[in-house]
Amino acid sequence: MTRGGATKDRPEGPERKCIATGEAQPRHGLIRFVAGPDGQVVPDIAGKLPGRGTYVAADRAALKKAVDKKLFARSLKMPVTVPADLVDEVERQLIRRVVETISLARKSGAAVSGYEKVKTWLDKEEAHVLIQASDGSGRGKSKLSTPHFGKYIGWLTADELGMAFGRQTVIHAALASGGLAKRVVEEAQRLKGMRKTDDGGKGRAEG
Repeated sequence: MTRGGATKDRPEGPERKCIATGEAQPRHGLIRFVAGPDGQVVPDIAGKLPGRGTYVAADRAALKKAVDKKLFARSLKMPVTVPADLVDEVERQLIRRVVETISLARKSGAAVSGYEKVKTWLDKEEAHVLIQASDGSGRGKSKLSTPHFGKYIGWLTADELGMAFGRQTVIHAALASGGLAKRVVEEAQRLKGMRKTDDGGKGRAEG
């Protein structure tokens, strides 16, 4: 049972416990780590690497605690070495994963960028997810609203969004509903926890 009394057999799948916080949650809210052949801790962002794995919440403070308190060796039950830049490396890999997933959505016709195209999708209720660059103009971003019952992502930079759309920078983007949109939202939520600063949504609701 969860805190609210609901059962845990939800579509998110089985839950895993974070070694830093002790809290259990669906795997899409955690980062899996394994020990490589040389005993070095490796982030398994996709959750597919072989070997015994251990989980840490997708949260910068939780991961820093796991590193500082040497919790990986205890959980993996073996001596391990932890790269000095592990926390930043996890953030870099999550950025890449989010960008690549948005790019897949773009190539399949399930994503658009640019103010006018995004506004058209929103007006026609074709958009399920609104994405806006954290370093974009607050005034410009305020002219577009999160889709009803949709999601908002506001912690990618204009350069990062640009990579997803094959452009130098992108401020506004939207995703249609579907499996790719769900993956983008889940991966972006993990990235949000790893960012050094919060999103630029200025209090905008995420859903």
